Amino acid sequence: MTGIIKRWMAVGAASLALAGGVALTAGGTASAAQLASGHHKPVKQHCRVVPGHWARTWHPAKRDHKGQHAGYWTRTWQPAKRVCSR
Repeated sequence: MTGIIKRWMAVGAASLALAGGVALTAGGTASAAQLASGHHKPVKQHCRVVPGHWARTWHPAKRDHKGQHAGYWTRTWQPAKRVCSR
């Protein structure tokens, strides 16, 4: 009989600990979201468009079943992108 009581007390303590952990986690997440939601002023950004261009890319040497192949340069197209800074 005492074994059953001890088991039920252990189950109750475990469920209480889990419920407490969930409550603390949810509260911590809500407060963090409130701080990150942005009560700060928006920051001015200076944006510009960098046009597309050809860039040189190095392909290192490699070895396969036929032997060693030297490294080489190729040109790869870098598309236009928007660059913003504060």
